[in-house]
Amino acid sequence: MSCDGISASKLQGVTKYLDVHPEDPQPRLIGQVVELLRADGLIAYPTDSCYALGCRLGNKEGVDRIREIRHLGSDHHFTLVCRDFAQFGQFVHVSNALFRSVKAATPGGYTFILPATKEVPRRLLHPRKKTVGVRIPGHVVTQALLAELGEPLLSSTLLLPDETEPLTQGWEIKERLDHVVDAVIDSGECGATPTTVVDLSQGEPEILRRGTGDPSLFE
Repeated sequence: MSCDGISASKLQGVTKYLDVHPEDPQPRLIGQVVELLRADGLIAYPTDSCYALGCRLGNKEGVDRIREIRHLGSDHHFTLVCRDFAQFGQFVHVSNALFRSVKAATPGGYTFILPATKEVPRRLLHPRKKTVGVRIPGHVVTQALLAELGEPLLSSTLLLPDETEPLTQGWEIKERLDHVVDAVIDSGECGATPTTVVDLSQGEPEILRRGTGDPSLFE
């Protein structure tokens, strides 16, 4: 499948629906998703907490589309979903003391708010704090995507405006967001609880949201 073909499908507003095996992701399907991401597509994909919207870091239009879908303000913390700590360290500053705590809780259901490096585009930073969210998921399909893409996925929880629960079923996401996202990856239900968000930007952990990760590790 060529990038030209992907671009054409985007222009037609077609949302691709990909049934990906949760434990043994098909390389052909993962390759299709990554090709779409590289063509500046926007996807809905499963993680080890709940579904997320994701695009490439440099996809400005993708960021705008996420803001529009979720009705997000300028102070929203986007999350860089990273494959491993080598990638993690490219995009945020973390002290040795904090790193030990983060590593003990990773991969898992945590998002950490940390000061961003210059590798992160300014438009993605919190306007006052110059911070960004980062996480390393344990989900097999997410890891397969990240390995093939070779860079983080810029992400936000797939929680629609005025709703209290994230969407959990791929078919429902396809129905609700048809013509709005470019692809939906379905690899079975992945739960409805977002990550636990821990702000580490001031040195002392501050829990901003309680979710799938055990918050007591940072209390």
